Amino acid sequence: MGDTGRARARPRRPGATTMPRLALYALVVCVLSVVAAVVSFVEGTWWLGIVWVLLAGLSSNMCWYYYKRTKAERGHSATR
Repeated sequence: MGDTGRARARPRRPGATTMPRLALYALVVCVLSVVAAVVSFVEGTWWLGIVWVLLAGLSSNMCWYYYKRTKAERGHSATR
C-alpha cells in the first residue's frame, strides 16, 4: 500500500555533477535551432536562417547561464 512506484534515488558520488534540467532543455533547443538554420540556408531562405542562428545564440547563452548558476549554487551549499 505504501509503495508509490518511484525508483529510489541512488546516492551520488562525491564530486559528481549532473546537468541541470533547464540547461539541458536550452542545449536541446540550441542544437535543434542550429540544424534548422542549416536547413534554412540550404533551402535558400536566408532570412529564416538568420532567425534560427539568433535563437541558437540565445539558447546557448541560456544553457551556459543555467549550468553555471546551478554549479555555483551547489558549490555554495556544500560549503555551509
